[in-house]
Amino acid sequence: QHEVGKPLRNCYSLPGFDFAYGLYVKRRDGGVPEAIGHWDTVKARKSKKIMPRDFITMNRGAADAGCTTAREFGLYYKFMDVRLKEEFRLPKPWVSKLPADMTFGRPARPSTPIFDIIHHRYKDLWMERQRARTVVQDLEKKKLEVRENRTTFLRTHPPPAKEESFWHLERFEKVWSTGTPHHNPFCDHSQLSWALQA
Repeated sequence: QHEVGKPLRNCYSLPGFDFAYGLYVKRRDGGVPEAIGHWDTVKARKSKKIMPRDFITMNRGAADAGCTTAREFGLYYKFMDVRLKEEFRLPKPWVSKLPADMTFGRPARPSTPIFDIIHHRYKDLWMERQRARTVVQDLEKKKLEVRENRTTFLRTHPPPAKEESFWHLERFEKVWSTGTPHHNPFCDHSQLSWALQA
């Protein structure tokens, strides 16, 4: 069938049988030439460092050559490219700041006396520590058991002192008459006689 009548392809064709996926690693047989041969070792490549331009030397050379304009200086920089030389510095020797008699690591544990092991001294010490720990825990527990009630609240927050009040109801207040020093509920004798008859 012609290519026009075929459906569209949505996949890639696989490579041939001689195609190797990934990196190709040359197999070695591990024989005598490989054991005694050192000619196939890869030499370390030194990365070439690009140094900046030495404009002092180039300006001096351009002035000696008779350059006066900026274009002439630019052309001189282009054709006479002088770079700074890399300074070779010897690495400083490493000087240790630690003392000469420094011992690394943790110190050794002192030897355990056999007399204390036979007499169970370590068990007794452990039991004493446990008893002391239990006593402290009981004391802390008793301190935490105090509950807040009205009595404890009044001990810490006493009520304010009650101030004496001079206010009374009007009907209980003594009303002094203007004529007599004593109280007279009746204004005249007719009301008094009427009250006594009742």
